[in-house]
Amino acid sequence: MHRPRKEMIAETRAKLIAAARHAFGTTGYAEASMDDFTASAGLTRGALYHHFGDKKGLLQAVIAQIDGEMAARINEVASRAPTRWQHFVDECSTYIEMALEPEIQRIMFRDGPAVLGDPAQWPNASACVVSMTDHLTALQEEGVVVSSVDPETASRLINGASSQAAQRIANSNDPEATSKKVVTAFKQLLEGLLKKPDPQSN
Repeated sequence: MHRPRKEMIAETRAKLIAAARHAFGTTGYAEASMDDFTASAGLTRGALYHHFGDKKGLLQAVIAQIDGEMAARINEVASRAPTRWQHFVDECSTYIEMALEPEIQRIMFRDGPAVLGDPAQWPNASACVVSMTDHLTALQEEGVVVSSVDPETASRLINGASSQAAQRIANSNDPEATSKKVVTAFKQLLEGLLKKPDPQSN
């Protein structure tokens, strides 16, 4: 029986993404050979060009896959938070701390920005800003966050800061030590959004 064309295309794409992800994660984007990972997937360079355009297009597909996995993990961690504010903080800090993981560190925070440019301009960034904006708007309505801050503007600033924080960890000579400093400083920045108790209310 002939397999449906759609199924065959999906399988080919999955093989190429898996082979490229392994190569990018171990040897890095610059050193990864298209011939090597197409051969390891049992496919031709022509298949890569057909499905992804070029090596850069394949990197974008790998990043999209990893980003989806990261989002699922971040949501799982944040969902255990006891409050909406803690949920928001955990989302941001978990993302930054993922820069300690070798594959994510190399692909998402070193090679990705070097090849594709500012992560704040990547397709997934807009969805992240929308989610943060919704969180901050709800936190303002609950009286947790100061009302004088525009939620979307704050979200864009936080998104940029978290991206820079992760890249700093990824490019550090001592990622573990840098992560501790970065996460501490980042949380202190977020706390600046909190509404201070009114002393006259006591």
